[in-house]
Amino acid sequence: MNFTLAIASRRLLCCLLAGIAVLLIGAGSAAAEPPPGPGHSGLHHQQVCGPVLVGEAHCDSAIVTNAGGKPLVTSAPAGYGPEELRSAYGLAGASASAGGGQTIAIVDAYDDPNAASDLAVYRSHYGLPPCTGSGTDPCFKKVNQSGGTSMPRSDSGWAQEISLDLDMASAICPNCKILLVEATSNSFANLGAAEDYAAAHANVVSNSFGGNEFSAETGLGYDGHFTHPGVAITASSGDNGYGVEFPAASQHVTAVGGTSLTRDATTTRGWKESAWSKAGSGCSAYVAKPEWQADTGCGHRTVADVSADADPNTGVAVYDTLRTRGWLVFGGTSVAAPIVAGVYALAGNSSTVNGSYPYSHASALNDVTAGANGSCGGSYLCTAAPGYDGPTGLGTPSGTGAF
Repeated sequence: MNFTLAIASRRLLCCLLAGIAVLLIGAGSAAAEPPPGPGHSGLHHQQVCGPVLVGEAHCDSAIVTNAGGKPLVTSAPAGYGPEELRSAYGLAGASASAGGGQTIAIVDAYDDPNAASDLAVYRSHYGLPPCTGSGTDPCFKKVNQSGGTSMPRSDSGWAQEISLDLDMASAICPNCKILLVEATSNSFANLGAAEDYAAAHANVVSNSFGGNEFSAETGLGYDGHFTHPGVAITASSGDNGYGVEFPAASQHVTAVGGTSLTRDATTTRGWKESAWSKAGSGCSAYVAKPEWQADTGCGHRTVADVSADADPNTGVAVYDTLRTRGWLVFGGTSVAAPIVAGVYALAGNSSTVNGSYPYSHASALNDVTAGANGSCGGSYLCTAAPGYDGPTGLGTPSGTGAF
């Protein structure tokens, strides 16, 4: 009897071990499978950066994950690449010929030690010109918030944001130089210092971060860092649906909202867009209404001004190796802000003093008229409509004419 029980126990143990092995192999296989292609709904995703305190910023990016919540890594790109983005926004010709002599500055918090090497992989894969840090006048340069070479500590979440920003700037303006300015931390004080350095050394500055509005945001200690006449500054509108973030609320930036971008063979454009349900928008609590905004449902600054793809379900391909090694798919208005920054660089519009220019050139934008990002009584502040609306602003790029 004891011998029989021993044999049975061994068989049971073998079965259990085999079952565990199958589960582990299956989990690994699931994580390695590519997600559905762009334009498919129902993907799992989560925000890259967590909640922050008043006076601090979080990044505005969302990463596609598997059902277990782990970043879905693929061996080849699964999201939109440069060709699709340029097609959607009428930029193929400008991206090929314009941007020389322009510098796009990317401002983020903390260090991404793999920024240069990851960027090189992205650009090489898509056949973009190399953008390295070598030579006396390098295409790519990374500095700290004061322009030095002593970098802050690394942070894997913000590093993913950095990879996203660098890749999107490259996708839209491959002939531009790129300056990455890394703030010591995600406080607005440090990010503001990085902003000042970036604006002094670039034609365009992209900011893919934000935090809840606070009463001191209008002071020179905060909003003053985003006031740089002659430099186009973009800021993501947020990924939490209806509601306003700073610095997107600043009068001195182009606030960039988000859309869901899908192919549509029935249109001349070949694409269609609707307001992304998580894009930030609304009426600022503290910032006065700029003279170049004419909407009547908000007595203060209204967000957003323009928009671009931001839905993780129609996300973009990004290469990153600090947290997970391989190709990832990202969404969030962190995608839209550097896309629009790239369009500003292609336009070469040095007269830009704030977000006003698109308002006098709205006919050169794709008007987005469907979708919503929350509940606000059916108002244009949270519902896409013909003309201006909160989630998508005046619309999305259609060439460079509005920038």
